[in-house]
Amino acid sequence: MKHDLGGSASHSSRARRHPPYNGLCRPGSAPLRLPSAPTVHVLLIAAAAVLWSLALGAQQPIDGPTYTNGNTLVRPVNYREWVFLGSGLGLTYDQSANNTTFTNVFVNPAAYRGFMNTGKWPDKSVFVLEFRASATEAPPNTTGRYQTRLVGVEAEVKDARFPDGWAFYNFRGADSAPPLAGQDVASCIECHTKSTAVERTFVQFYPTLLEVARAKGTVKPGF
Repeated sequence: MKHDLGGSASHSSRARRHPPYNGLCRPGSAPLRLPSAPTVHVLLIAAAAVLWSLALGAQQPIDGPTYTNGNTLVRPVNYREWVFLGSGLGLTYDQSANNTTFTNVFVNPAAYRGFMNTGKWPDKSVFVLEFRASATEAPPNTTGRYQTRLVGVEAEVKDARFPDGWAFYNFRGADSAPPLAGQDVASCIECHTKSTAVERTFVQFYPTLLEVARAKGTVKPGF
């Protein structure tokens, strides 16, 4: 059945010559060319990849030092996910101190990769020194010691922003700390200059790294 919509033959003819405005271009202008289906597909994939990359980057831990107010170092909250270099029991500068404290040393992954390639620590290396108390009375243990509560966190940073390229920090329970200065850092500098196997770090206490340093020829004489 034919339905008369009120249009005449002449009107229909004009409609065929001039299609009604479809919203994609103005009457009389060139029609808008939309991307083809394959092109749209590629663009969607690219956009999804960018969003995924941004989301993944947001989840990745910060690698390297983060400062506030100039040189105040923010304590890395994820340092225990960094590369573990070694642990010691009773290592201390103070001979009168309790010799049952454990020390654990962690370094940011980028610094570790740099050292493995060259035998030297790259700029922006961050070493976190963790102090933990120890205990011995826990079955089935009879004579050994194991780590318990956290008692302190310190850090050493290799960064060209400092006059001699290195800085030392003691967080003292805070989330950030300024670099040690004056007499507080004098003993650190002296010991980390005279008694360290590679640059200002105690690589002699990290057996696997000591092998790398020896192979790369970066170990100080006497080690």
